[in-house]
Amino acid sequence: MPGQARDDCFRPAQARMRHGEAIALLRARIEPVAASEPVSLKDALGRIIASPLAAPRPVPAHTNSAVDGYAFAFQDYDPGSGTSLEISARAAAGHAIGAPPPPGTAVRIFTGAAMPPGLDTVAMQEDCELLGAVGDSPAHVRIPGGLKQGANVRRAGEDVAAGQVLFRPGHVIRPQDLAALASIGMDRIDCFARLRLAIVSSGDELIRPGAADLAPGQVYDANAPMLAGLAALAGCATEDLGIWPDSAEEVRARLASAAESFDVILTSGGASEGEEDHMGAALAALGSRHFWQLDIKPGKPMMFGQIGRSIIVGLPGNPVAVFVCFLMYVWPMLRRLSGAPWPEPRRLPMKAAFDSTNRRVGRREFWRGMLVETAEGLAVDKFPRDGSGLITGLRVADGLIDVPEDVGDVRRGDTVAFIPFSEFGIISR
Repeated sequence: MPGQARDDCFRPAQARMRHGEAIALLRARIEPVAASEPVSLKDALGRIIASPLAAPRPVPAHTNSAVDGYAFAFQDYDPGSGTSLEISARAAAGHAIGAPPPPGTAVRIFTGAAMPPGLDTVAMQEDCELLGAVGDSPAHVRIPGGLKQGANVRRAGEDVAAGQVLFRPGHVIRPQDLAALASIGMDRIDCFARLRLAIVSSGDELIRPGAADLAPGQVYDANAPMLAGLAALAGCATEDLGIWPDSAEEVRARLASAAESFDVILTSGGASEGEEDHMGAALAALGSRHFWQLDIKPGKPMMFGQIGRSIIVGLPGNPVAVFVCFLMYVWPMLRRLSGAPWPEPRRLPMKAAFDSTNRRVGRREFWRGMLVETAEGLAVDKFPRDGSGLITGLRVADGLIDVPEDVGDVRRGDTVAFIPFSEFGIISR
């Protein structure tokens, strides 16, 4: 691997770090760790480009007709009253006419066909009148007046010039980018390798869905499948390492083994400082540990650390806190480690369709928000309950309402910052 996250990214710092301070530290210290590899075009969606990509040829490669119609030389045409021209040839896409047509004639042409030599303008077929052959007289076409020189013609290179750089390192390939790559003849692209990411659930109370009925005190593990989906959307190759027990010796042994195989280990639960929270102690014994007591809601307890080249991220146990912390901190960190620029999500100014009072100033909060239509236009409503275990709020939400530390009560009609889930590749309801 060509690089790794800098160790001092995880130096102990002040307690209760603010959101902006955490983001600034990560942006300053996290660097790409992924090597590069050739990827076929059919497998390139969502991959991150590792080398500059320039067009080896222009797009379009040749000047061609944008419509079905008749091609002619503008010098043979009267733009005021129109012109009748003999039809001397036929040009279809993929069947170019090599020799110039006779002067003063038109060519029947179809969309995408290369313009015959010497012709520079095309009239749409629906605007023309076809005058059929009479006896020995060849067919003619009546072209109406009013056309400008070069009408309905796509010039070679008008989309992309030869040598033009289309993509630079760090660009995440989208469906429309696949079309652009195909248009310049690229079938293999140099991309960063996917991060190898392990998902770990921690706690004796957890069982996996599909297991036997819950015993008293047990809960189904909702975090692992959610994190697997989120990590996949972030472009990682994920592996589920299962549920680890509340055993200090077992957690330490498993963490040491996993750190030898994965770029990132993502855990949920067990990262606090309780007697049965062994993940932090194991990390401290095996590598470097850094607890961030973030001054946010939800998701205050988060753990970051390193064992050799492997980065350890400890998330809270409650699903809503896991989800929010992943989007705000883990998602951009994974993108940056994977070779992309830090993807700070856009915040859209929206009118609040709710009242929220008695808020504690000084703490950053992320509320689940639903887009609603109002008489004044699109607005955002707040999920009425703030519990970190209420997955329903995530399911019905369209994004997060970002409430900065200095904002107090929010009243209906106030402008709030809304982060759509689409910023992270999550489709709307």
